[in-house]
Amino acid sequence: MKKHTSFTRRTLLQQSAFGLGSCALGYLLARDGLGGAVPSTPDLTPRQGHFPASAKSVIMLFQNGGPSHMDLFDPKPELKRRHGESVAIKNAMQGNGEPLMGSKFAFQPRGESGIEFSELVPHLGGRVDDLCVVRSMFHEDPNHPGGTYMLCSCNRRPGRPSLGAWVAYGLGSENQNLPAFVCLRDPAVFHSGGSMQITNGWLPSLFRGTELRTEGDPVLNLRPAVETPDGVQQNSLKLLAQLNERHRRDYPDDTELDARIRNYELASRMQFAAASELDLSNETQQTQKLYGLDDPATAPYGRQCLMARRLVERGVRFVQILAPPPHNSWDHHGDINNRLPQLCRQVDRPSSALIEDLKQRGLLESTIVLWVGEFGRMPISQGGTGRDHNPHGFTALLAGGGFKGGHVHGATDELGYRAVHDRVSVPDLMATVLHQLGLDHARLSYPNRGVDETLTEPRITKSQVIRNIVETPRV
Repeated sequence: MKKHTSFTRRTLLQQSAFGLGSCALGYLLARDGLGGAVPSTPDLTPRQGHFPASAKSVIMLFQNGGPSHMDLFDPKPELKRRHGESVAIKNAMQGNGEPLMGSKFAFQPRGESGIEFSELVPHLGGRVDDLCVVRSMFHEDPNHPGGTYMLCSCNRRPGRPSLGAWVAYGLGSENQNLPAFVCLRDPAVFHSGGSMQITNGWLPSLFRGTELRTEGDPVLNLRPAVETPDGVQQNSLKLLAQLNERHRRDYPDDTELDARIRNYELASRMQFAAASELDLSNETQQTQKLYGLDDPATAPYGRQCLMARRLVERGVRFVQILAPPPHNSWDHHGDINNRLPQLCRQVDRPSSALIEDLKQRGLLESTIVLWVGEFGRMPISQGGTGRDHNPHGFTALLAGGGFKGGHVHGATDELGYRAVHDRVSVPDLMATVLHQLGLDHARLSYPNRGVDETLTEPRITKSQVIRNIVETPRV
């Protein structure tokens, strides 16, 4: 008779076809940050990525409307030479073909690297040796909402989690008194895409972007409208905490409820921490002048950039700054030769100051600064004085976080119409940003209706990390 093999409970777990042992190991690895996953119950505790990271935070200077790359960062002498010539290019929106329009603004080599930048961005030009200039960005959506969704969530469809939400989900936060993902914008305007720019999509709501203000109370509705006697609010918060804990015990599997409770708890902590943490008045006069706070033209955007530095300095993972008013301010369909210089005057100095300040404080190595719009502009004119949308070729600037400084990657054609050399898709760019944060874009996933969703959808987009724009990690 065949001898029976005895199984201990441990052996059963190890050898079971259901893989319970592997599941348990995966859970333990995830808790320790070794499996590249987050806990099953969402929280903002700091976590390690899939591999050692070059950076730990991101500041995205999102230039809503679509800056004209051939007027700012991508010199096209052939376009200037052929100004007024008719070509087989049609405008994205109107569809009619108009003549080529060369840039009227002068370019010159900057820094030791000799990268050419326009006279409109002298301050950013002065930091060119810290910049990785990607001149071969592209996607396929010529509309503001779709282009905005692409640059914020890596997909032209609305409602998917934004890059900031994915970073918060993957890495948590190093400061439990502030949000992991923050949006700074002028309260007078929300550009195309609206709050979809900072949405958590189907990720838990804990990872949605939180809007902060640079003037007055940093967070709206954080304090009661009517003052209460001393001790009343503390007692209310204590009672709320007790009720929250009871709900956690009664509904342990309700992640939405748990995320909502954690949001309220974060708001409570922010009441006591946010005002002092984000008070810009204690910055030195030298620092405030660096950001242009002494100039009415640069002060609004300068305050946002300065607050962004303070936020990453205090452990916030992702800060997104939106362009100044008006709506889609870089959308220069007309009068570009007058409107573009005015906007550059507001944005150029503070953008440069942010990079300089981070570098002086030893923060640039661990912070990625990304300066980009949802697309570029056309090489042909629109109505004789403007440029239409162009998603086929545009420029992104990157600094810090292990990106190569004083480096140009890729190129558009001689007219600036299409990316033709070392092309970089938006998913490629996002995959590379995640890589510098220690996150594998193909492994950072979240289950949604039976599908393990990712930011870059590599099986569809064929996205990959662009190794040529990042420094080789030091061993």
